[in-house]
Amino acid sequence: MDNAQLASASLDDIVFEGRNKAYGAYIIRRVYGKHVTRAVLISIALFALLIAFPLVARMMKKDDVVVEDKMLKVNELMEAPPLDKVAPPPPPPPPPEAPPPPPPKLTTIKFTPPVVKKDEEVKKEEIPDVKELEKATVAAVSVKGNTDNPADLAGLEPGEGTKAVEEVVTNKPYTYVEQMPVFPGGQEALLQYIAKNIKYPAMALRNQVEGRVFIKFVVGPDGTVTNVEVQKGIGAGCDEESMRVIKSLPRFTPGKQNGRAVSVYYTVPVTFAIK
Repeated sequence: MDNAQLASASLDDIVFEGRNKAYGAYIIRRVYGKHVTRAVLISIALFALLIAFPLVARMMKKDDVVVEDKMLKVNELMEAPPLDKVAPPPPPPPPPEAPPPPPPKLTTIKFTPPVVKKDEEVKKEEIPDVKELEKATVAAVSVKGNTDNPADLAGLEPGEGTKAVEEVVTNKPYTYVEQMPVFPGGQEALLQYIAKNIKYPAMALRNQVEGRVFIKFVVGPDGTVTNVEVQKGIGAGCDEESMRVIKSLPRFTPGKQNGRAVSVYYTVPVTFAIK
């Protein structure tokens, strides 16, 4: 084999140079690549077939759809019987108003004017006594009745006309008045005074007690704070501390009713919060 043939010769040609190439080993080595490629392709095809078979079988399988024929039963509604066109009975008439009671009868004594007649034509009538005339009213007919004459106004004292009614002064505290009491500086100054002077009780700090205490007191006509009491408390010494601070408040501008200074109830919340 010359150099030109060596450049284009395969490894099998070089190995079997000078040997019997008709021997089976040379042919097997020449077709080995084809056999390997064929084997790989067949393996891939079989593997793909194994994977695709269940999917194809599932797609080819058809679920039997059961169709149920259901009959709907329609209930026919019967027509309502006609209503009797009867007019409703008229409302009963209102009961008649009771007549007012008749005024009490006054005792009257018949007064007969003097007439000139003959003696045989004159009828004898009993002459009323003077005492009866004092209690009775002179009339044309004698009637027995109430001797208390309601029309007799004699003896009544004259009234006082349009004299102004004097207002009754009471010391009872008011809940609401025309002009409520005012703390010096207003409500904000009041809350600042309480926050500045309040001391958190040690018991409340140990027990982590927080909340609001409502103190009710009376602002007198002179602006002083009296009758301090706890309206709603939280305990743990907070109620007593709130009362102590409220009792130390300076004088308010008193509340007024009809231009007059009066006692007024006042309620203040005291807040306890642990920071």
